[in-house]
Amino acid sequence: MQQEKGYLSLVLHAHLPFIRHPEYPDFLEEDWFYEAMVETYLPLLDVYERLTAEGVDFRITMSLTPPLCAMMSDELLISRFRHYLNQRIELSEKELSRTANTEFAYVAQMYNQKFKRYRELFEDYYHGQILQGFKKFQDMGKLEIITCCATHGYLPLQVHRESVRAQIKIAAEDYRKRFDRNPRGIWLAECAYNPGDDIFLKEQGIRFFFMESHGVMHGTPRPKYGIYAPVYTPNGVAAFSRDMESAQQVWSAESGYPGDPNYREFYRDLGYDLDYDYIKPYLHSDGVRRNIGMKYHKITGKVSLNQKQPYYPGDAREVAATHAGNFMFNRQKQLEYLSSVITDRKPLIVSMYDAELYGHWWYEGIDFLYFLFKKIHYDQKDIKLITPLEYLEKYPVNQVVQPSMSSWGDKGYHDVWLNSGNDWIYRHLVKAAERMVELANRFPNADGVLRRALNQAARELVLMQSSDWAFLMTVGTAKEYSTKRTKDHVKRFIAIYDMIMGNRIDEGFIWDLEQKDNIFPDIDYRSYASSDAQAVESAKAA
Repeated sequence: MQQEKGYLSLVLHAHLPFIRHPEYPDFLEEDWFYEAMVETYLPLLDVYERLTAEGVDFRITMSLTPPLCAMMSDELLISRFRHYLNQRIELSEKELSRTANTEFAYVAQMYNQKFKRYRELFEDYYHGQILQGFKKFQDMGKLEIITCCATHGYLPLQVHRESVRAQIKIAAEDYRKRFDRNPRGIWLAECAYNPGDDIFLKEQGIRFFFMESHGVMHGTPRPKYGIYAPVYTPNGVAAFSRDMESAQQVWSAESGYPGDPNYREFYRDLGYDLDYDYIKPYLHSDGVRRNIGMKYHKITGKVSLNQKQPYYPGDAREVAATHAGNFMFNRQKQLEYLSSVITDRKPLIVSMYDAELYGHWWYEGIDFLYFLFKKIHYDQKDIKLITPLEYLEKYPVNQVVQPSMSSWGDKGYHDVWLNSGNDWIYRHLVKAAERMVELANRFPNADGVLRRALNQAARELVLMQSSDWAFLMTVGTAKEYSTKRTKDHVKRFIAIYDMIMGNRIDEGFIWDLEQKDNIFPDIDYRSYASSDAQAVESAKAA
């Protein structure tokens, strides 16, 4: 029987910033979550369900970040998502009639069938609790769910070690509550690693994390197997490196699969194409045109949006199957070479992507994954799918390397999250963290309304630390919103701090914030206490 030449680990990073606005009947940025639910998260679960029903074995690793898990579990957002999905079904029913006997009939039928399928999954399979779907496949051993920093905080730019520790601890505790087990892996936000942070991972029992390739390759000493095997940090946590060859095949704007002219065009949407009175019932209460997620045209080529040609789902699906075969073939050739130069173990290729690339940005990416899993299962013997933990169990002895500071952002370090467009935020983040440590040390055993105020201060701190706000300021997308979110959390934190220090807590104000910023209902402000953090001193000395 032919033995595999090596292993492939597929890793999807699923994350959205915590956006929840009960004070408004609808909110533009909340749509990011509803879109991702219907285009990425439910479609991924649909693939897992289909593969399991067909007897196809598969392995995949996904980070489900704490903010995303919170939104997937929030009653208000679930209710609004139901409305969003039902609206899409209603519109797709109308579209079946409108597009009958036109070149758009096939794509209208596709949307109608898919929306109904996703409602079936959401309601009948998972009873409105999508996390139970992911947990189901984790319990089956097909999916490894890993955590992330509490609010996707960018750790290397957090000055206070207590704050870094809290981002990890709060996330790990949230994971235990949701998945009934300890987190075994973590996706450090933006793959950003700072030497010494591994001690906080070890403290929570986390066994592995992921890095951009140069973070390991520039480590000390140089890794024996390059990026094709994990290394242990000085504190014994395994670091896995991203394979750039497989990444470029998907990510590259020039040569990547998603740019194929037969694939769906992302930037042309029925929200702008249809007659206003026809589409108005499916817009927000302000009546402003916006994307509604139904798109009828293909990429076509480098032509203007009004010159895009009709999208044909069958053609796109065939291309996705071809691309899946090409991806598999290239990994076979890659492992054939690697196995000839790495002879004392089987090499590992780690292919890492944002989950939202699949289905949302690259609509056919969901089909690509389905075909890839099937082709690996049936059509070859060179590649075996594996999770990072399974690989560590096969090869528990690994080289000890001190990885270098790095991220997977543009230029490989901190430029995206610290530049002239967003540097103003850090004086506030640093001061707030300093004050949170002060509060935690000053009030080690608070109860009643004081404890609630301290816990809410911790929530406001982790929310202002989200790397998403600095990122959005840099790329210019939702810059106004991300700026306002940062300022709002800073103002709320300062208000709470002043109330606590002045012994004049406004319980109504705290209650209002508890309703709005309700992430981490079981947060414990004492996570910031330096008095019980022996690891902090150890990390400083590292």
